[in-house]
Order: sequence, then C-alpha cells, then structure tokens
Amino acid sequence: MQESSDSRLTMPAEADWLDIREGVRRICDGFPNDYWLKLDHASEYPSEFVAALTEAGYLGCLIPEEYGGSGLPLSAGCAVLETIHETGCNAAACHAQMYTMGTVLKHGSEEQKRRYLPDIAAGKLRLQAFGVTEPTTGSDTTQLKTRADKVGNKYVVNGQKVWTSRVQYSDLMLLLARTTPADQVKRRSEGLSVFLVDLREAKDNGVSINKIDAMINHNTCEVFFDNLEVPPDNLIGEEGRGFKYIVDSMNAERILIASESLGDAKFFIRRAAEYAKERVVFGHPIGKNQGVQFPIARAHAQMVAAELLVRKAAALFEAGRDCGAEANMGKMLASEAAWQAGEACMQTFGGFAYAREYGIERKWREARLYQTAPISTNMILAYVGQHVLGMPRSY
Repeated sequence: MQESSDSRLTMPAEADWLDIREGVRRICDGFPNDYWLKLDHASEYPSEFVAALTEAGYLGCLIPEEYGGSGLPLSAGCAVLETIHETGCNAAACHAQMYTMGTVLKHGSEEQKRRYLPDIAAGKLRLQAFGVTEPTTGSDTTQLKTRADKVGNKYVVNGQKVWTSRVQYSDLMLLLARTTPADQVKRRSEGLSVFLVDLREAKDNGVSINKIDAMINHNTCEVFFDNLEVPPDNLIGEEGRGFKYIVDSMNAERILIASESLGDAKFFIRRAAEYAKERVVFGHPIGKNQGVQFPIARAHAQMVAAELLVRKAAALFEAGRDCGAEANMGKMLASEAAWQAGEACMQTFGGFAYAREYGIERKWREARLYQTAPISTNMILAYVGQHVLGMPRSY
C-alpha cells in the first residue's frame, strides 16, 4: 500500500540523526549534574559547555555550508537540543542561535550573512539574544513601545525589553522595534522593524543591562535602550516588515523548543523507571505498585504522542509547507508531556527528588518554563481556536 504524504512526514529524517545524537551525548557526558548544580547555585553561565558544543560544530549545524556551517535541516537541530536535555544538561544557554538564524538567513542581506554567519559558525561571534518582549506588552508584540527613529543616516533606539536571556554573553542581538508609530499604520503588525545590534559596541554606549533574579538559571535580563545609535546597514530586510520576519522564525523556535521538552520528558521517564525498579520498600520494588508504575507509563505515552506531532511539524517545515498549527500544538503537547513526566519522576523519587544531588528538582524547575515561554499554552490554544477551528478571535 502506498504511503500518504502526511504519513511520510512523520518518519524520522536521516535515520533519526543517530550520529549527531551520539556525538552530542559524548559531549554531555563531560558535564554531569555536579557541573550544572554548581552553576545553578552561583547563577552562572555554562561557558565551557557552550564552547564544547560550538567547537564540535553543533551550534552552527543549521548555517549553510557556504557560510561555514553544516547546512543541516531543522530536524538535525532538534536532535541536538533533544539529546542535550535527555542527558540532563540544558540547552537554554545556546538554543537561540539556532532559531534566530531563520530571520537572518531568510531576510538578511547577502552582505550581512557574509559579515556575520561565518564567525557565528566558527564560534567567534555569538548571536544568542532576542529582544522582543517588553514589560508592559508581554505577548502583545504588535503594541511594543521600543522605538527606532531615523535620524540622519542612523536609527536611534529608545525603550526597554525584558526576559532577554543570554544578552550578557552574546555579541549580537536581534531587536524588534517600532519604526512607524502605531497610529500611523493600517494594520497593527505594520511599522515594526528588525535590527542586528552589535552588543560589543552598544553595551554602556546606549544599552544597559540588569540581570533578573529568577527561579531558573537562564541568565535572563531586562535591557534598556537610551539613544542607542544603530547604522542602517544593520536593518534586517525592509523597514516596517519586521513583525513578519520574526513570525517566520517562530515556527522553527516552537519546534526546537518542543524538542527540548521531549528531551526533558525522556530524562524524567528514564530516571523514574530506573529508580522504580531499584528502590525496594515493603519487600519489593516500588515500580511493582500500580500507583507508581502507571503515572510513568502514562507519561511515556504522552511523550510518544507529542514526539510524533513535533516530528511532523519539523518535516513540514523542511518541506516548505505551512506548519504553524503543528509547530504550536507540538510545542504545547511536548511541554505538557515534560511536565507530567517531571511530576511522575518527583513522586517516584519521593523525598530524594528534592535533594539537589539527584538533579531531578533542577530539571523539574527548568521543564516548567516551557508552558510559559517562548509562548504560553493559552496563546497556543487561542491560535488553534482561531486559525485552525475558525472560531472568533479571543483577544
């Protein structure tokens, strides 16, 4: 029987990138829980981990070969990030470099690509900061207040961003700012522009950064722009079309983040199942008890279901087909599967789950983030309700 095109889309690409997964796993073996525990206590950036991934070429895997990268498809990037999380490590320190590539690659000028991408692929430059969210607008991106006014032969930026992760450890930042006042555009998504800001020059020269003390160690910050001057050569694409450029990269972001959640789920399920077989109470392994066994089994089933949708989303993306619904739903289901797996793991380990030496509580905290960011579950449900089911816009 001939397979349908949709069934083929769910098949793993390149034999599931087993070589990549094995290579990433070898790197992660050198960064055990003690490494992450130390960083978590000190709220420090995993510089050595990021350097190891960069040197091995994994952070440049989505950059085309002509610009010094590996030229691999999105599913390869998914394999990298999923494996990092499955081993107990965390990719949040470096994942933005993969999904910010979409905006630069698709809409940047040839001169911009040749100026920045080879050094990013080689690890000489880091593009890890993404300046979009603001304290007063949150997910209502089209109403952001940060302005980039054209003054002579330059843009002058004023405003504030929040939850801008990794900005202290990034050389470049993608910045979304309004270049035409909202009351002068026909559609609220118009008049926004994307800039590539060189933070090496901008820090303390129009850009100031305050680190946010948060529940998880993601090195996230609030960023203030005070008459920051940006040359017109750093404008990505056309002025006023920045919202579309950002949206274009959001499907890739959703799919990549969903892959991290799948990795988290697999980490929790593996640890819980192993412990349930080893831990003996009342004369038998606790995994013999259905109250312990069934939540782990259900978490596994939820993970497998989410994984199929995420892989379909990646296949649609690679085929150049519309994948907005699959990318959003996949991200939602994967984040929920990770959280349910984390809950099952916490219950299985009991009191020992709270001991930092096991790494369970750290991963539990980290996994919860992805139901809130980079897009909340409620926003995804609103998208599905409106764009998939045709119901009235809810916001």
